[in-house]
Amino acid sequence: MSNFIHFGIAEKIYNENQNKICNLFEIKYPIIQGGMIWHSGWRLASAVSNCGGLGLIGAGSMYPDILRENIQKCKQATDKPFGVNVPMLYPNLDEIIQIILEEDVKIVFTSAGNPKTYTETLQKEGLKVAHVVSSTKFAMKCEDAGVDAIVAEGFEAGGHNGRDETTTFCLIPNVKRHISKPLIAAGGIGLGSQMKAAMILGADGVQIGSRFAATVEASSHENFKKKVISLNEGDTHVTLKELAPVRLVKNKFYYEIEKLYDSGRNVEALKETLGRARAKHGMFEGDLEEGELEIGQVSALIDEILPVEKVFEKLLKEFDATPKNFGF
Repeated sequence: MSNFIHFGIAEKIYNENQNKICNLFEIKYPIIQGGMIWHSGWRLASAVSNCGGLGLIGAGSMYPDILRENIQKCKQATDKPFGVNVPMLYPNLDEIIQIILEEDVKIVFTSAGNPKTYTETLQKEGLKVAHVVSSTKFAMKCEDAGVDAIVAEGFEAGGHNGRDETTTFCLIPNVKRHISKPLIAAGGIGLGSQMKAAMILGADGVQIGSRFAATVEASSHENFKKKVISLNEGDTHVTLKELAPVRLVKNKFYYEIEKLYDSGRNVEALKETLGRARAKHGMFEGDLEEGELEIGQVSALIDEILPVEKVFEKLLKEFDATPKNFGF
């Protein structure tokens, strides 16, 4: 039995014996850590898995040899299930998939691409596959592709985002109406109360990114973590839709992009300004002015850098307490 407290016979019991996500991934709590670039190394992934959630190594910011090293170190740091997040925006995909198979990883989350590309290949080798989408239309395509679970991510999320601007509160119940696969809610979730709200709306579990980005174990730079806990409402914005929509902190680099929009939507000028390694400079190397700083709207609710264990403690306590706050 999990640590979730159950309130009355009408309250669905969310635990490892009855929850679809817990059963699928063999984890204690239906809490997935987002596989964020420059944040999600083996330390973060293993810490989340050791706390009973599912940690994900973020392959998007790793060369193949670095990915292999992180997988091997994660195995040494935890005996619990963990997975790898593979954004299909990046090169070396076939090599990354081969490393995942060679290292006997059991779970893969894919995103930013066609779910059919690797799902069958991975499942034939015994892996569980989830795919991240931002619309009901693509969730239905995931179901057709045969994925094991679907992550529906609302517009509140940090990093690369959906073009339709559908919020989590609207997206989850609509996706739930159209699919039968286990559903994971993502985007704007950083509190236990938000986790419960997502599950009431129809999600079987949640994927949390920004809250785990501001943890001791995250591989991002301390400058970036401190920036995250200083943010308020309105300090992030989705931009670069002509290239790939991304939610950014409003800093010097962001305002340079906005100036280009003022002078016309020139895609080549946007590419030139973006350049290479902007995200690495910002989130991994700590350049808060010239770097690309990706984080979700929920950052306005994050006010301290915590160890992963403390994050779980707060999430579960808030989850348990939420029905007491309904006012009836």
